[in-house]
Amino acid sequence: MFVKQSVYKNSARKEYDITDEKRNEYRRISKESRLAKLAAEQGLHEALHSINIPLLNPNDLMPQLDKNNISVLSLFSGGGGLDLGFDRAGYIHKASYELIPICKETLQQNRPHWTVFGGQDEGDVSKINWEQYKGQIDLIHGGPPCQPFSIAGEQKGIDDERNMWGEFNRAVNTIKPKAFAAENVLGLLNPKFENFVQKYILDELSGYKIVKFEMHASDYGVPQIRKRVFFVGFRTKKSFAKFKIPTATHSYTPLGDSQQNLTLSIFDNELIKTMGVREALGLNDIGFDNLAPTIRSGFTGKRNTTSVLNSSAGQKSWGDMGVWPNGVQMNRNKASAFPAKHDHFRLSVQDVALIQGFPENWTFAGAVYQILGQIGNSVAPPVAYQVAKNVALALTD
Repeated sequence: MFVKQSVYKNSARKEYDITDEKRNEYRRISKESRLAKLAAEQGLHEALHSINIPLLNPNDLMPQLDKNNISVLSLFSGGGGLDLGFDRAGYIHKASYELIPICKETLQQNRPHWTVFGGQDEGDVSKINWEQYKGQIDLIHGGPPCQPFSIAGEQKGIDDERNMWGEFNRAVNTIKPKAFAAENVLGLLNPKFENFVQKYILDELSGYKIVKFEMHASDYGVPQIRKRVFFVGFRTKKSFAKFKIPTATHSYTPLGDSQQNLTLSIFDNELIKTMGVREALGLNDIGFDNLAPTIRSGFTGKRNTTSVLNSSAGQKSWGDMGVWPNGVQMNRNKASAFPAKHDHFRLSVQDVALIQGFPENWTFAGAVYQILGQIGNSVAPPVAYQVAKNVALALTD
């Protein structure tokens, strides 16, 4: 999740390689936005929408389970998506490691009793001697930085200095836990990375029986189009044989999506329908609703953006729902007082977190762009919860 400064600067130069006409247009839009926000802060606008009361409570998607006495170590913890999901599933938290300091603050303010290591000195997994955890950890989980395998990250794979799979493998092979769970973007399953997966994941973790599978957040009640891949490994054949890939608890067919899982269509009547964005946020019925486009996952951007927009296609989808994906505000009061174009609903960070599957009682430290980075980079907690539940069942004698 961490983007080294040199990499960031190089990518920023590419982004700014635009015509003078485009640059002037961006400046005009930016100026209009600043003036509108200033007017809102001075109370010169009437609120265009009331403070919304969400109907979705992500905690309902992951009921708190009793402690299962399975100790867990978290790597690349970020905003805590995996940590929260495993916590709700009853695991015993041992420690979290995360390079970005603001993420440490988020984890500590939500779980003050947790041991959290953050920043260059404490949170850099490449500097840690994992011998200290041998015999103490039952499971390691983490999401090694996804940029080397994402389209937005140019899919450089092993040639990308942000690739940290080797460090995840080093921790697992040193500590030798009973199991591990690793998450990444679906791009890792691209045929171009087939050799990478075999050589740098499966072969390096040869002491484990490993299963890899896709998960879609909306299959577990999260109102967002978000597909990810998981690698789950077990040291014993018995546990590996007992593990079941999580099955859908919810169903939703995004409008215009012809790729709906055919298996789900058979059992739709038995599954709870995932809420659309407007329903989840408690907005009024406009006769149209849908899943949110994938929330952007860049922690830093060329402008420290407060947008969740991931593509031009996403812009249309948000627009069809009457929701404004740019200029996300720190809270719902500020969002209500800051008019968006076309009378659309303006999002707060709490709304974006909910769309990612974070409950209201999980709060984030930092400025708006930092919060959005933490949210967008996280595993959807209800998805992590389902993996955690099934792993626990496999490890139980």
